[in-house]
Amino acid sequence: MVDRNAPDSKIVLRPASSDDVPHILAFIRELAEYEKLAHEAVADEAMLAAELFGENPAAEVVIAEVDGQPAGFALFFHNFSTFLGQRGLYLEDLFVRPAFRGLGLGRRLMIHLAQLAVARNCGRFEWSVLDWNAPAIAFYRELGAVPLDEWTVQRLSGAALAGLANGRDA
Repeated sequence: MVDRNAPDSKIVLRPASSDDVPHILAFIRELAEYEKLAHEAVADEAMLAAELFGENPAAEVVIAEVDGQPAGFALFFHNFSTFLGQRGLYLEDLFVRPAFRGLGLGRRLMIHLAQLAVARNCGRFEWSVLDWNAPAIAFYRELGAVPLDEWTVQRLSGAALAGLANGRDA
């Protein structure tokens, strides 16, 4: 447990390395549990190592540490807006362990990602949030984020994805 009143806690944000894969997987599983989606969290260390630190990384991760302890993370990647003619930064996951909440780590991670987006000339910084997650929605509103109510996320996975890839409709 972190003493939130201790002014000398050292907070560091840093890019993840391949040595962080066990921590990243733990964060993903903790987030999935919080979101009531643990049954969908099937990634393992080998998959993450290959996809995050292999020859062609699919995403990047920033680790938040408090006094040297992994406390939270943000996993993100670039997408592209044809309308803007620019890439964007898409936040896939943001998670801070409960013991470290209230220290401003989520805000620091979001500021860091916004700075990366600006430095990389991204036209957008976007993410999705579960509609029942009122604390996260309130946090994002405080940062100035606006909902895109006119858009609905669509997804193909599993048998439906394989079927379409083979030319079959659902």
